[in-house]
Amino acid sequence: MSAPADSAASAASPAFSVVICAYTEDRWEDILAAVSSVRAQSRPALETLLVVDHNEALRERLLKEYAQGEDREQGAGREHGAGREHGAGREHGAGREVRVLANAGPRGLSAGRNTGIAASRGEVVAFLDDDAVAERDWLRHFAEGYADPAVVAVGGRTVPVWASGRRPDWFPEEFDWVVGCTYRGLPPGRVRVRNVLGGNASFRREAFAAAGGFATGIGRDGDRRPLGGEETELCIRLSRARPGAVLLIDDRAVIHHRVPGPREHFAYFRTRTYAEGLSKALVARSVGAQKGLESERRYATRVLPAGVVRGLRDAVLARPGGAGRAGAIVAGVLSAAGGYVLGSVRARRSGVAFSPAPVGEGAHG
Repeated sequence: MSAPADSAASAASPAFSVVICAYTEDRWEDILAAVSSVRAQSRPALETLLVVDHNEALRERLLKEYAQGEDREQGAGREHGAGREHGAGREHGAGREVRVLANAGPRGLSAGRNTGIAASRGEVVAFLDDDAVAERDWLRHFAEGYADPAVVAVGGRTVPVWASGRRPDWFPEEFDWVVGCTYRGLPPGRVRVRNVLGGNASFRREAFAAAGGFATGIGRDGDRRPLGGEETELCIRLSRARPGAVLLIDDRAVIHHRVPGPREHFAYFRTRTYAEGLSKALVARSVGAQKGLESERRYATRVLPAGVVRGLRDAVLARPGGAGRAGAIVAGVLSAAGGYVLGSVRARRSGVAFSPAPVGEGAHG
């Protein structure tokens, strides 16, 4: 009689594995802060998996960092006595396990995430960017979404932390996706969506069994290729594999994402929007333009024109940055459109096609 009760408890409160993909020692302090934010969750994670993308020096440094941390915790536990270690000590250690792994696939974020999925043990796999920190109730809000068995993915809200201390006057909120953040135009609250945003997202393990993992060849490769779209492609594939599947965004599940100085400049804005056009061409090639561009059509025909009007209105009212924001929206649209056209031509000429990357079952039984 205990097995059904255990299964019901697991369904109502699934165990979370958190995957953080890292690639450069330049983000050392950010990586440590990201891990610390997971370990401080009000709803503890089962484990944190740090997947290092073909950087042996970083992997060894992280192995040393978290091996030392584990040694310190074990020493503290011994000092507090065996009884406390067995009781309150166990609760104190909940969610503090950190595993450091090497990306087992080709260079890039998609393969790194697939490595984390395969090694994870939780019923739900959550993803956090290596230059972001999660608020204390991040996983708790994710878990609430999974109370509905039809829900297979839950994402959250990502807030920019500008290196300069404030948003550049010219930078439109409609384009916050350029810096990996939630943008104006997404509906508020807990809502059903086509796709979650990869740097602040979670999926049931069964989603990967149904649809496969992230497609390599789509998505970011460190700082060298600022592409995206891998989570969009996966979510569309998942919805096709599981027609009744529900994907949610809950804007209470908040992370704070650092925006470095160079990404506050228009040169990066232009490069990233162009790369997004290339990415959308790859996504459309993989899953078809109808689904691949479904949300983008509404964004381009409703959200962006409204943003231009707001910017021009602010300019008339002599508010800072109004004309710049309107101009940036127009420039971003043209740049993304140019990337999409070129990406589509390249994809047709090369005959490139993407298949879902298989992921192992990991240690989850």
